[in-house]
Amino acid sequence: MPESVLSFIGLGSNLDEPAEQVRSALVQLQALPRCRLVSHSNLYQSKPMGPADQPDYINAVAALETSLESFELLAELQAIETEHGRVRKECWGARTLDLDVLIYDELVIDTPQLTIPHPGLPQRAFVLYPLQELVAADFIVPGMGKLRDLLDECPFEGLSIYD
Repeated sequence: MPESVLSFIGLGSNLDEPAEQVRSALVQLQALPRCRLVSHSNLYQSKPMGPADQPDYINAVAALETSLESFELLAELQAIETEHGRVRKECWGARTLDLDVLIYDELVIDTPQLTIPHPGLPQRAFVLYPLQELVAADFIVPGMGKLRDLLDECPFEGLSIYD
């Protein structure tokens, strides 16, 4: 079993009581084998990426200490999505739950199944701002630079704290 590492998970939902979907997923993250939920951000409301004819999203970021390998963690997250009724119909379409491995320790992975850090991270205020609640401003996103610099390039517009 590998030594524990810190991973950051993005959570999002815009269907079937989105705030409750995200809160339920946080509980399920805590219950994952070989994982410990360290902390999580506030919930944020954001406009959807992709098709505009869908409801706003509720998003959060969780810090998860885990000894699961990155691909094992991905499989566990996809199982939670399935339990929440996730159906993959269209890219960036409405969904009951979306769980993304944003950062996994200092690892950089680029495969068809998993890309870490999440490639859209620099353009996603709904990920960067919740992430900043959990780490220091000089936190280095592997292969992307300091979180502070990413935040400077990604305005807060269209985002609000939900709770």
